[in-house]
Amino acid sequence: MKTPLLTLLLAFGCHVALTAQQSKAPDSLQSTTAPGKTPSTQELDKLAEEAQKALFNSVDKTTGAASANGAKDGTQYSPYASAPARLVPLQPLQSPGTWTKDSVHKLAVMEVAFGGSRETVMIELYPNDAPQTVSNFIDHCDSGFYNGLAFHRAIESFLVQTGDPLTSDESARTKWGTGGEDKTIPSEIKLPHRLGAVAMARRSDKVNPERRSNGSQFYIALGNFVSVDGKYTVFGQVVSGLETIKRISIMPVDANDCPVARIEIKSIKVIDQKGPMQLPSMSADKGLRYIKPDAARSVMSRLFRHIW
Repeated sequence: MKTPLLTLLLAFGCHVALTAQQSKAPDSLQSTTAPGKTPSTQELDKLAEEAQKALFNSVDKTTGAASANGAKDGTQYSPYASAPARLVPLQPLQSPGTWTKDSVHKLAVMEVAFGGSRETVMIELYPNDAPQTVSNFIDHCDSGFYNGLAFHRAIESFLVQTGDPLTSDESARTKWGTGGEDKTIPSEIKLPHRLGAVAMARRSDKVNPERRSNGSQFYIALGNFVSVDGKYTVFGQVVSGLETIKRISIMPVDANDCPVARIEIKSIKVIDQKGPMQLPSMSADKGLRYIKPDAARSVMSRLFRHIW
């Protein structure tokens, strides 16, 4: 698996990338595989990588990609708004600040070492829509599996990706993106890709027709992407700290879209958030970075928070 994105959009991307070649090659694999020869996994991943790049340029970045300055028509993409290009509009998400007092939301609080400091990203999990995926994710969080892993893929206005156990070893960069396949999870494809959606990566349809998810790798979408709906398991939504994810996506990367400077998950703690989340009083109008719940803090951190 050469592409850390786990060959995202192979089926759809191959169509986009190879339409112009179909008149010469009825089988899209003929460009890399001799007639009658079964394509190798490496050949399939190479084809997927080429198709993915074509897809980025021709589809998502014109129909659904989010940016810090909004769309070309001036629309500001928001996780609480529908995407103009989507035929079936997204239902607006409820702001965490308006969650009802008696509600309980499963919340993953992720601490990221980034730019010499730590930043907090909070993800609402959806166990009702993806129960097996969420259970597996929580198990990894509770065991500390994600602690010390790096973000190994960052593509501006498209996504960031992490969760590969091989990224704990800085000297193994050439293999980053290929780990986590010792275990897979049944697909639970139900939710759409909207700005801030959290989904599991997986191998391509050619080698993974059941669309089973990778055992640990996940990505965060940076746009409302119609093209990947129905193909990957979405199991959560960033509800705070999306600006941090956007900043990660614009960091300098190498030829494999891997950030040059290490960006690392320090910890992920899953808690039950009861009632609405709170905004700092000085930035109550921003609505994107909420106060970390006490349940996700250490005893000393709770003490200092309430003293100050």
